[in-house]
Parts: sequence; structure tokens; C-alpha cells
Amino acid sequence: MSLMTETTAEPAAVHEDDPRRAWAAVFALARFEARDLLRYIPVLVTLLLYVGYTAWTLFHQQDGMDAFPALQDVDRGTQTGPLLLGIALFVCVNRCTLRSRKRGTDRQFDVLVMEPWRRTVAHVLSVVPFAAVTALVVLGEFTRQALRAGAVGHGSLAELAVGPLYVLLCGAFGVLLARLVPSTFAAPVGVVGLFVLSVFLTAGTSDAEWSRWLSPIVGEAAGNTVLPSDLVGRPAAWHALYLTGVILLLALVAILASGGRTLSLKAGAAGALALTLAGAVGQSGGVSPELAAAREQVTVSPQRDQSCVRHGGSTYCAFPEWTGRAGAWADVVDRVQSLAGGTAARQPLLVRQRVEARYGLSGDSAIEPLTTPHQVTVGTRWGGNRVPEFAVGVAYVLVAGDESKGGELCDGRVVTAMWLALGGDAHPMADLANVRIDDSVTGSASVLAPTSGLSMTAGQTDVVRELLSRPRGEVTASVKRHWAELTRSGVSTDRVARVLGTEAPKGEQDCAQE
Repeated sequence: MSLMTETTAEPAAVHEDDPRRAWAAVFALARFEARDLLRYIPVLVTLLLYVGYTAWTLFHQQDGMDAFPALQDVDRGTQTGPLLLGIALFVCVNRCTLRSRKRGTDRQFDVLVMEPWRRTVAHVLSVVPFAAVTALVVLGEFTRQALRAGAVGHGSLAELAVGPLYVLLCGAFGVLLARLVPSTFAAPVGVVGLFVLSVFLTAGTSDAEWSRWLSPIVGEAAGNTVLPSDLVGRPAAWHALYLTGVILLLALVAILASGGRTLSLKAGAAGALALTLAGAVGQSGGVSPELAAAREQVTVSPQRDQSCVRHGGSTYCAFPEWTGRAGAWADVVDRVQSLAGGTAARQPLLVRQRVEARYGLSGDSAIEPLTTPHQVTVGTRWGGNRVPEFAVGVAYVLVAGDESKGGELCDGRVVTAMWLALGGDAHPMADLANVRIDDSVTGSASVLAPTSGLSMTAGQTDVVRELLSRPRGEVTASVKRHWAELTRSGVSTDRVARVLGTEAPKGEQDCAQE
């Protein structure tokens, strides 16, 4: 009896008289549990996949549009990587928390100096190293993109925090589920339930914008819109606050369910609930009138927010984050103009950056063409297909006079415009396929441009393809020599082909002959 009295009295002395030793034991157990989590194949495999794949993308040569990242989009791109790791941790932390119950060792734990609620704290803390690794990977991923020569914009620290917070959230929820439903079957069912819940939450429409922000990771509908950083309009800081509150609330409820009944724990749970509610309310506000007005102004009157520089004889106007890209635009303009004849070869152009911002990040509406002569639109995305598409826009402005007439080009001038756009490129046939919607180099197709594109008939495609296969200097000389005729409104494709010395298309009429 005396031995039993001594054994039961010792924990109280340790916990009350030496709390530092008690918490040292908690941290030691947390380290053990973290190492033990690495023994679980789902955690180890998903962690290696996440770190390995991210490292491969960082050091793998990226080209096209990937070489010109917008950092206000890159920060959101770091959030999907930890998804599988979080799910694996949710299941495995749940199993670790239930280990003593499954193996029937709860009775032995009852005589230890560490109370059950402190063991719960240790299980929650065991996820912290994985969140720290996630944070390092996210930071490395973003830093690598920010250091690219073509990077523009500004990232959000709150957006970058979502990945690590998601990992912590999964771990805390796994521990809570183990304390509330002490069954190994609860975790797989919980994964399915969370998936269904996330689908339901993210299915919210614009009338229920608040619902999708209850999900841990909030993506955007697929779109090609890249907005200036100050027009993104995502409540990232409020969402990070909301996730922090949820994590604390789940962890503290799990601790309370394990027998922790101190006043500080109850007050902490109440504070976590208040933090969660504050974040939820703050992130549900939607687009403010001020942001909507700013997006309207950028769309309708972009010149108010832009600065302009001169390269050669042309002027380039861009939003503040894109001013360094004017040189790349100028290279395309100079290349296209070098193939033109008449006054077009020396015509000063005004290249203005434009974006349709009124519909937010998920908007994918076409930009209306400019009616002002000799003005060309360039978008906020660059690299890859955007380069030849911009060249097409420059070409038909030189041929037709302004962007609004580009969609009306259906005669032989299409051949002239496409030669200007592609003739000076290092890989003209590849770019011919890239600017056509069906990625073909034969038959009829629509051609993409920053605003209204062109329509090519099968005969015009054949003529352009033959021109691109001939020596560049020879074709350029013919184009310059016959410039007036090649750009005359109504000139037929047959006539353009004969003037440039190619085989005329047979059995086909363009709009000038219909």
C-alpha cells in the first residue's frame, strides 16, 4: 500500500512543483512521435514525393510562359503541393494517437507521470516538424521563381503560409478524431468525408462566395488572367487567420477531450473559437466597391496607372510591375517591322498593356480591340505562345491600320500579316502551329492574338507555309517591293501568291471574291 501511495503521489509532485520537467517530457515524446511518423510508408512516400518533385521543378529548365512567372500567382501555386502529405499525416497521426488503445497499453500509461492530455499535446506537436519542412519547401519554391529573370509582381506571405498551415490542420484533426472516435476505421471514413465537404464548399457560386473560403485551400477557376498584385483581391490574410484559429481550436478541443480541464486551456479554446470566427467573417466580404472600381479603371482606362518608355521609334506603356518587360516587347516589334515595307517599316507604334480585370482572377474574357490607329495591345502574360500571338497583333496593325480591323481581314492581307508575324522567327513553322487554335499547319483555322485574331483559309495556310519554307531574304525583298499591293484592301489571296512567287491556291475563294 505504501508503494502504491508513493507511485501515485509522485506525478502530482512532478507536475505541480516542476512544470519545466513535465513540458520537457512532452517535447521529448513529440520528437519520438515525429520520428515514428516517418516509419509510416504513406508519410515517408508523400514527403519524399513532395520534396523531390518540387526540387526537380526548381532546377529543371523552364521555358515558355513558365520562364516568366507572375509572383502573385506563384504564391497560390505553392498550396496544392502539400495536399497528399496532409492526408497521409491525418491518417497516420490518428493511428499513432490510437496506438496505446489498439495495443491495450492504456493501463500502463495511467501510472506514468505524464497525464493523457499532455500526451495529446505531444501528438499534436509531432506534426510541427513536417509543417516546418513544408514551409522550407514553399519558401524555396517561391524564392526560385522570384529570382527568375522574367519574374514580375509581388507575392503574399499569407498565401505562402497556407501550405504549412494545411499540414498542421490535418495533424490536429487526426488527433482530435482519435480522441472523439477511438477507432482505426474513423480516419479512412474521415478522408472521404473531408473530400465530400471540400467539394461542397468549393462549389459555392458568386452569390455564396463565403462558403468556398471555409475550405483550407481555395483555388481559382481556370483562366488566363494575370492581374496586378493590388487587384488580386483575395482575402489571404483573413484566411490565414481563419486557418490558425481552426488549428488551435481542433488541438485544444482534443486536449480538453483527453482530460485537460485547466482554466487556461478552456480560455485558449474560447480564444481560438473567436479567432476562427473573426477570420471566417473577415474572409467572407467578397469584392469591395473600392476594388471593383479599381478593376474597372484598369480595364477601361489603363493609361492612368501606367508609365511609358521609348525603345527605337515606338512607345511602350505598362503597369508598374511590368515596366521591365518593355525590352522584350520591343524586340518582337522590331523583328516584325524589319520585314514590312513602305511607311509601315518606320511607323511609330504605341504598345499598351491591357487586361480584362472586371471579372477577377477567374475571368477569361477577350480584350476588346483598340480603334486608335497604330496602337497595339499586349497582355499581362508572356512567353510561350503569347510571343507569336503578340507578333500577330503587331503585324495586322501594320497591315490594316488598327486592331479593330484585324477581325475583318479575310482577304489576301492575311498572308502578308502572317508572314510579318512569323517570317523573322527562329522556328516559324512551330509558331504557326502555336498561334492556331487547332495547333495545325494545314487547312483552315482561327489565329490567336491579344485581342481579335485572324481567320485563315486552307489556301492562305498553304501560301504562308510555302513562304516560311523559302529563304527569308528573298521573301522579305518581294514583300517590301510590292508592299502597297500586298496591303491593299480587297486584294485576293491568289494575287498575293502570284506577286510573292508561290503557287496560287486552287478551288478556293476568300471573302474578297465571294
